Amino acid sequence: MRKRIAFFAALVTAFAVMPIGVAQAGPASCDTRVNNTIEKLLECVNVEGVRAHQAAFQAIADANNGIRTSGTSGYDASADYVVGRMEAAGYDVTVQEFEFEAFIQLGPSTLEQTAPGAVTYVEGTDYNLMSQTDPGDVAGLVTAVDLDLGPGNSSTSGCETSDFAGFPGGHIALIQRGACSFQLKGENAAAAGAVGAIIFNQGNADGRFGLINGTLGNGYSGGIPVFFATYDRGVEWAGTSGLDMHMIADVFRGDATTSNVIAQSTWGDPSNVVMAGAHLDSVNAGPGIQDNGSGSAAILEVAEQMAKVKPRNQVRFAWWGAEESGLVGSTFYVNNLSQEEQDDISLYLNFDMIGSPNHVFFVYDGDDSDGVGAGPGPEGSAQIEEFFENYYEGVGEPYKGTDFSGRSDYGPFIAVGIPAGGLFTGAEGIKTADEVALWGGTAGDQYDPCYHLACDTFDNISLDALGVNSDAVAASVLQYAMNTETINGERGKGNFRLPEFVPTS
Repeated sequence: MRKRIAFFAALVTAFAVMPIGVAQAGPASCDTRVNNTIEKLLECVNVEGVRAHQAAFQAIADANNGIRTSGTSGYDASADYVVGRMEAAGYDVTVQEFEFEAFIQLGPSTLEQTAPGAVTYVEGTDYNLMSQTDPGDVAGLVTAVDLDLGPGNSSTSGCETSDFAGFPGGHIALIQRGACSFQLKGENAAAAGAVGAIIFNQGNADGRFGLINGTLGNGYSGGIPVFFATYDRGVEWAGTSGLDMHMIADVFRGDATTSNVIAQSTWGDPSNVVMAGAHLDSVNAGPGIQDNGSGSAAILEVAEQMAKVKPRNQVRFAWWGAEESGLVGSTFYVNNLSQEEQDDISLYLNFDMIGSPNHVFFVYDGDDSDGVGAGPGPEGSAQIEEFFENYYEGVGEPYKGTDFSGRSDYGPFIAVGIPAGGLFTGAEGIKTADEVALWGGTAGDQYDPCYHLACDTFDNISLDALGVNSDAVAASVLQYAMNTETINGERGKGNFRLPEFVPTS
């Protein structure tokens, strides 16, 4: 039978004095005092501070083509901002550079019909770029490839080289989604002599009509630009005789340099390191102020408010680069640690998207009791999960488990046996009526309706979720900074000791 942890006295006291929901501005003494108890720290970690950092990230994006993608000036300016704040707070700061396979949209793309008649299509409404498309400025007649239109279709368009039999070289291939990877469709089109390809949605079921943020994959080798379009546009184009189109993909695809930012406390046991991390980069579509300006700003606020604390264990904050390119930064970091350095890390806390507008309070499922089979984390992960469960119980918030699906920066740490945990408020998943009954919001909408879109701006936030979770970040980091006994048996400060688990049913 599932057990719950009795909520320990220190947190009861701390959370009791804080209003549930949006954290409030701390007292003036926060500028000078040592926040060496959870109660003190939670008084000083507040939404205004987190939002100030998010506002800085938004201003950086505004000055850099609207994005903060790794490999761009927007990301570099974001990293410089974090470095400056952490150095001013007195941390030992390291900028860890690495090379990665970048895909960066340099400017707006173009898709226009030049015959019969002239029509200019709208990026983000009619079509978008496929991630990892090659650049190109091409024009040509459009030839449909083995389409299967209508409800319930079973399209295999473009999956076989035989689909392109007789395809006229120099044309643009019009391909339907379904049955195989976008990469294969694009490469088959290129091999048949297409100068560009448009893949449109399948139209066979709900959810397969509109635009998606699809990828050709890092291994795409077609050499031609590939766009994705809505099903309705694809049907329209398929029925247009003599269709001639012009495509421009203004992108960079190739090796680029980016960095992780690591800030470490000057106090604490270096053989018992507590890490907290969040990815700093955005996608090409927008500024990424929720994904993941929320987690990045929260750990920055916590680090600043803990700057005068002398922790029992060394504390290491990390802002990861190139997460959106496949967890590249965190993987590079972990893979470049020696075995001894890996062993020194007692746990890793991950905070990726913690203020989704249509949020659910998700806790990473360390013991695999709530998920759908991704498996438990390394030993100690269940205890981290239970800490966050206790936190939510203490502030009167329902919570729900979410799998270690491998989609965020905990993945490389789990892979080498480091206990991990953290918080998440939802991305492209759809909120259910049962979840609305617990947390409010809108059933049938995404947890974050602006996930990986241009509208992921400063206004794309739940202040309530951000306030609750910023306090949770603070409480967890300080707790483990002082005592990791429940994780690895190392004794810490007595006033941060957790009680025995108490069954409630």
